[in-house]
Amino acid sequence: MRRATECARSCDATTNARTHSAEQGRGVGASSKNYRFSANVQVIIDADTRLVVATSRPVPGNKADAHAWRDSGLPALCEGVTTLADGAYLNTGLVVPHRRRAGRALLRAQEEDNAEHRRIRARIEHTFARMKNYKILRDCRQKGTGLHHAVQAVAHMHNLALTA
Repeated sequence: MRRATECARSCDATTNARTHSAEQGRGVGASSKNYRFSANVQVIIDADTRLVVATSRPVPGNKADAHAWRDSGLPALCEGVTTLADGAYLNTGLVVPHRRRAGRALLRAQEEDNAEHRRIRARIEHTFARMKNYKILRDCRQKGTGLHHAVQAVAHMHNLALTA
């Protein structure tokens, strides 16, 4: 594995884009706690600049991250670029942390890779947290493609805030 410091992009799924009404989010959302609906949106973020590179269309929140990634169309954007992801993206071609096997400890090099992976992923998770601070994503009441447009608008505003 290449050193994680050479990686240019990281991806993950933003979750908990919720709608309050069953009628409004049923096409995109999946039933969740407290009578809300959740959606899963795949996002590619440049780990160095923390800028949002691309977002996918939302899928129901109960869809597995790896499955949502494969169906998103974003893997084509990441060809030739080392892309980090969390452990939910096994067998997707993305770089995920090493997993300890039953009864075996990780090798020292694997522990070091995981430490570097965590350091970079922390930057990405902070970016997701900043994006989720926008009220439109916290209390989303958009119909149809409204959630997709809201995520794109938030990504654009986030990029503007970082570059201004």
